[in-house]
Amino acid sequence: MKNPDFSAACPLPISQYPHVLMAHGGGGTLMHRLLEDVFGRAFSNPILDTRHDSAQFTVPPGRLAMTTDSYVVRPIFFPGGDIGSMAVHGTVNDLAMSGARPLYLSCAFIIEEGLPMATLWRVVCSMREAAQKCGVPIVTGDTKVVDKGKGDGLFINTTGIGGIETDQVISPQSVQPGDAVIVSGDLGRHGMAIMALREGLGFESAIESDSAPVHEAVLALLIAGLEIHCLRDLTRGGLASALNEIAEAAGVKIGITSQWIPVHEEVRAACEMLGLDPLQVANEGRFVAFVAAKDAARALEILRRFAVSAAASLIGTVGERSAPLVTIKSELGVSRILDMPSGEQLPRIC
Repeated sequence: MKNPDFSAACPLPISQYPHVLMAHGGGGTLMHRLLEDVFGRAFSNPILDTRHDSAQFTVPPGRLAMTTDSYVVRPIFFPGGDIGSMAVHGTVNDLAMSGARPLYLSCAFIIEEGLPMATLWRVVCSMREAAQKCGVPIVTGDTKVVDKGKGDGLFINTTGIGGIETDQVISPQSVQPGDAVIVSGDLGRHGMAIMALREGLGFESAIESDSAPVHEAVLALLIAGLEIHCLRDLTRGGLASALNEIAEAAGVKIGITSQWIPVHEEVRAACEMLGLDPLQVANEGRFVAFVAAKDAARALEILRRFAVSAAASLIGTVGERSAPLVTIKSELGVSRILDMPSGEQLPRIC
């Protein structure tokens, strides 16, 4: 439920402080106002409201998962999301890949001097809404202001703690020959949404990022008692990177089939224009699951109940234990090696 006292207007007077100043990070009155009136007001909850140097909270018994990530996307706002919501989604999704329910988040903002205060407030509001929808409070954080020209606007770091609700060991080392390989939805939209905006590519309909939380879909698989061996979100390097990393860690061959992999036509067209492979493009709301073959059909049925994974598809299988190798079969039935991406294809997209 939204806070009825929460206003969409920035609580700091824009006319007086239209841009972030170095003094907003200097430890004095302006920094106090920034922390209290912007971050404190947006993220208010009983733990954060103690205003202590560290958050104190209770965690459920059992195993915990912890993850941290930094977000440097440019531009800050893009079709389907922004750096704030993506920071929440990305951290929640990392926890979900261990089978964990998100419990608490921290966030740190590195703000470049001169960033419009209205921009910062818009990001903070988006982050607050995303955290609220995921049911996870932001309980501690930090801000730093850096000199103009040294921060590219805004960077965000988030750390998450989650409770693992399964006895299964979900990791690349748990992958078994014969496992079904399932992707949770269409690929490449996040990276192409940003590149289309950055490069001014025009399409009949705008490509929107897939940025979204996936933890509810993952938890549904676990609650159903399915045998899940490995989960991996498909961020930097996309599907190609994830499969190669897992094949190497598990010591197996993985074979996938091209026509079974969902990719929107707009994304495919954008990739062709830019000379990119959609299987190497980053996603922010997609994951690959390695599931025991006996549970593959049930896994697809469950995933397709959720909007974020409605286009889930079986794309291949795990082969024998051997030297790590990932292959992809074309529509003509010809197989080729799907390599790990080399170099930096898409700078500043996550």
